[in-house]
Formats: sequence, C-alpha cells, structure tokens
Amino acid sequence: MDKNLTENVKAKTNEDNFKLKAGVFFASVAGLSAAIGFGTTLAAAKKQDPKYFDKGVVGSIGMTDTGAGLALRALGWGTVFAFGGCGILFYSIWKLSGARDLKEFRVKMGEILPRLTKTDPPTSRTEFSNLTDLLTYLSADYGKSKPKS
Repeated sequence: MDKNLTENVKAKTNEDNFKLKAGVFFASVAGLSAAIGFGTTLAAAKKQDPKYFDKGVVGSIGMTDTGAGLALRALGWGTVFAFGGCGILFYSIWKLSGARDLKEFRVKMGEILPRLTKTDPPTSRTEFSNLTDLLTYLSADYGKSKPKS
C-alpha cells in the first residue's frame, strides 16, 4: 500500500514540475516575443524619422510630457482596462454559471456548449498547397454537398 501511495505522490510531483516548467517556458517565449516586437517597432520608428523620434524621447520646450511618457501612460491604462474588463467578464460568466470550482465549471460549460465530433476519416479537405488554395476552398467549396457516388 505504501509503495503505491509513494508512486502516486511521485507521479503527482512530476506532473506538477512539468506544468511549472511548461508555464515558465511559455511565459518566457511570450515575454521574449513581446520584447523583440517592441524593440523592432522602436528601431523602425527611429530609422524612419530620427529627429522627431529623439524629440519624443527627450522632450522639447513646447511639450509638457515626452512622447515616451505619454506612450507609457497609455500602455499602462490600456493594460489596466484590458485585464480589468476581461477579469470582470470571466468572473461574471463564472458566477452566472453557478459553479463552485473549476471542475464543476468545466462540466457545466460542457453541457451548454455544442459537442465537437471527430470524423474519422475527415469528410472534407485537410491538406492545402498554399494560402490561396485554402481561401478558395473556404469561399467557394466549403459547405457544398458532395455528389453521391
């Protein structure tokens, strides 16, 4: 009995470690992507017009705030509104569902939302040679009934 319990505890610990490592990995990939995107955008803006870029960073006599200061303030408020709005939306959906925990919420949403059925083999196309082929299929061919053979 103790051996089985020990194996369960080790398996749970390994699963928790994996989830932690996966979360750290995804967070670092997202952070690195955001930093690279922000840096690339700044470099492009400076390359396009270096005189006004420097004025926006340092400021000038006619401006009360620098362009960078205004941008950071806008980014801060945008972040607050985005997280606050999504948080309120998700919390209200949670409360309206009447669920007490995540497992119960998942079950209730599974009852409300339509089931996804897996067709094996697929009844429609799954391989496309390029984006144009995919878009042509979606705009013209998708949803048409197949002739019975």
